[in-house]
Amino acid sequence: MTAPAAIVFVVDDDPSVRRAIQRLVESVGLHVELFGSATEFMNSSHPDVASCLVLDIRLPGISGLDFQRELLKTKQEIPTIFITAHGDIQMTVRAMKAGAVEFLTKPFRDQDLLDAIQIALERDRSRRQREVEINRVRERFESLTPREREVFPLVVSGLPNKQVASEIGATEATVKVHRSQLMRKMGADSLPELVRMAQKIDIPIAVKR
Repeated sequence: MTAPAAIVFVVDDDPSVRRAIQRLVESVGLHVELFGSATEFMNSSHPDVASCLVLDIRLPGISGLDFQRELLKTKQEIPTIFITAHGDIQMTVRAMKAGAVEFLTKPFRDQDLLDAIQIALERDRSRRQREVEINRVRERFESLTPREREVFPLVVSGLPNKQVASEIGATEATVKVHRSQLMRKMGADSLPELVRMAQKIDIPIAVKR
């Protein structure tokens, strides 16, 4: 079966609330999956597609806020929208500081939830695109020779070939070859583009001396 383009996960222990949210979200053409607890969500498998989490604060077992913290600890960066009938300022602040997209108090306007879901899904799409780009750059970096990797941070720091040659104990002509090769292998058409690639994969930038 073909995976949906995006999924809205709803975690709420009230079946009537889950069904109401499902009807609302499906009315705008989005796929929905329902769970009665955080544990139920964690024990299920999820397609690798853009997604977001509509999460109740008060749940059986692990609470919504503690579940958010667990997701962050395990690096599951799923944008979260909190819903609750028992919210307070302290809860709201904690949730938003931890990266929640929205904190809605029941009863909330349907459109407010739909707007938050669209923002959350777009955030997840952007994150996934960034990860694809980072992985592509990292694969190209892995194709470099050890010498080219040594030259990389010196080149992106803006050092001239003569100084790079001095740093690595090579001739200027050799550095020119290394520079040309790493630009080709990285698929960079300019030095600024190569610098952006280095930043994506946290290549240390040498300090000019």
